[in-house]
Amino acid sequence: MKKTPAVVGALVAAFVATAASAADGTVKKVDESAGKITLDHGPIKNLGMDEPMSMVFKAADPALLKGVKVGDKVTFEADRVNGQITLTKIQKK
Repeated sequence: MKKTPAVVGALVAAFVATAASAADGTVKKVDESAGKITLDHGPIKNLGMDEPMSMVFKAADPALLKGVKVGDKVTFEADRVNGQITLTKIQKK
């Protein structure tokens, strides 16, 4: 049972890391054929973006774009993939 605090600590660290990389936004445009989405979003801490802005993201997987449409409020994650800021996860609120 001595491993329990270590396991709980690891789970908490994983949750905090995920929360730090998540951001909220509003879908402004979806271009499924190009695999891109335009989002008005708040800060994205893991990318050093402290100010709200609107920007285009390349989707890591174009299937991510199938469940969202213009006007949807979303929570999403983005990261640098091969030097390009890339949408890695998205979920409607």
